[in-house]
Amino acid sequence: MPRMRASSGAIGILGGTFDPVHHGHLRLAEEAADACMLDRVLLVPAALPNLRDVPATPASHRLQMARLAAAGNPRLAVDGRELQREGVSYTVDTLIELRAEMGSERALCLILGADAFLRLPAWSRWLRLFDLGHVVVAARPGHELDGKIEAREDLAQQWRSRKVRTPADLAERPAGAIARIDIPLLEISATDLRARMARGASIRYLLPHAVVDYIAAHRLYGFQ
Repeated sequence: MPRMRASSGAIGILGGTFDPVHHGHLRLAEEAADACMLDRVLLVPAALPNLRDVPATPASHRLQMARLAAAGNPRLAVDGRELQREGVSYTVDTLIELRAEMGSERALCLILGADAFLRLPAWSRWLRLFDLGHVVVAARPGHELDGKIEAREDLAQQWRSRKVRTPADLAERPAGAIARIDIPLLEISATDLRARMARGASIRYLLPHAVVDYIAAHRLYGFQ
């Protein structure tokens, strides 16, 4: 049986196009929940990302796939608010809304992969993110993250001044810190999955069975 732990009240936010959602996304959510003592991780599908290509799949399908992937895991929930807003999906707007709904005391933790974190200064109102929540940077063991950060002075300043000793420290305050977590090497990408489906290759065991069945039933991504 899983060991019980005290509730911290902390909430994780994992955004993305989830086109499609896969085991890499889900494992990242689990690793962040454990390391940062999160009560729950919200999967937040983006409608129209600012710095990525337009999703290949309609929002309704991506939302349903995320719900199927999260089903049965009490630490996962799906939040579709970005799909209900018009225009570009800005993470800062989502955090503003969540902070207003959840109050000023609860820790909110924005979960980012290392590559996304390195691009953070290009995000809309990126420094405002630290007023609203923490940033959790997920990197593979041995990833030379510090050196890449130091090459970007604006990001390096935030890294040096905000980085906490351990990820669990984030639960002690509502916002303003950065933590690094190491995650297992799972080389699964939505881009590769879409390419596999387009050429008729198997995608089983790379994403949840319920999501595979949904893709097949709706003939998404050229699935055969």
